[in-house]
Amino acid sequence: MSTPVLPTGDDQSLKDLAVKRIKDRRDFQGHVVVYVVVNLFLWGLWAMTSGLGSYPWPVWVTLGWGIGVVLNWWSVTRRPITRDEVNQEIQRLQ
Repeated sequence: MSTPVLPTGDDQSLKDLAVKRIKDRRDFQGHVVVYVVVNLFLWGLWAMTSGLGSYPWPVWVTLGWGIGVVLNWWSVTRRPITRDEVNQEIQRLQ
């Protein structure tokens, strides 16, 4: 996922960016809900069928998917790159 450059002055561009960020946050919230519900189901299934003394196989699903949730959170909470940052980097490279 690329980070958009924060627009300056253009109301439509700002609105588009705001809508995208709101959508990304809502998508992330849905991802977390599904993660919790599915993992609760898997851990419950394991506890009912295998017993608490058996190998906890749902840990692999929880950890693997958890990495995806963390990466999703990171991409959603990152702030956009600003034009000032781009200009500063251009000046540094020159």
